[in-house]
Amino acid sequence: MANTPSAKKAARKIARQTATNKARRSRVRTYLRKVEEAIASGDQSAANEALKSAQPEIMRAATKGVLHANTASRKVSRLNARIKALGA
Repeated sequence: MANTPSAKKAARKIARQTATNKARRSRVRTYLRKVEEAIASGDQSAANEALKSAQPEIMRAATKGVLHANTASRKVSRLNARIKALGA
């Protein structure tokens, strides 16, 4: 366990940040699941709407450091490609 006051404070900060990051990661996964379900149902318009609401949340996670920026971009890009394929 931390001994110095600064180490104790750092441990408290890390605990708060971990909780925030967990919540944000959970939100991202929820949005991704909604998009996946819409794609699985085969409804392109519903999938498009789901992606439109998921994209800001994914990018926000990237700016906050929960996801790497390239990972977020790749997820959005691949989901978009799958939605486009529904229409073809």
